[in-house]
Amino acid sequence: MAISQQIRTLINNAWTDGHVCLLATVGSDGPNISPKGSMLVFDDHHLAYWERSKKRALENLQHDKRVCMMYANFKAQRDGVLPNGFLRFFGIVELHESGPIHDAIFAKLSKREQEHAGADTGIGVLIKIERATDLHGNSLI
Repeated sequence: MAISQQIRTLINNAWTDGHVCLLATVGSDGPNISPKGSMLVFDDHHLAYWERSKKRALENLQHDKRVCMMYANFKAQRDGVLPNGFLRFFGIVELHESGPIHDAIFAKLSKREQEHAGADTGIGVLIKIERATDLHGNSLI
């Protein structure tokens, strides 16, 4: 099933709209949650982001490729855009340091992300969505 246009728009505009996406990873030292301002819907089966900080999240992905991305937007809930203000995407990560997927992720980034310090050496991170739910566990796709 496809990711709705409404959800695509919310996620692709999350940073600009002030609703940053959070990525949960786990490593040998335990869990970590990182804001990912470049998070986007890559296609109907994948999310993606640009890893330029190369800190704990990237280190954890060397240990365990499973992730959970959370999008929170209480305004969308209050305005009736979303039934509740939380979307959760669970998936498996592929890292792309070069090549066509790396380049395709970079091409989808906002101008702000493409020009941000460290963008030129960033890693494209593709998240294959295994399941997506709202706060109550209802399937989104």
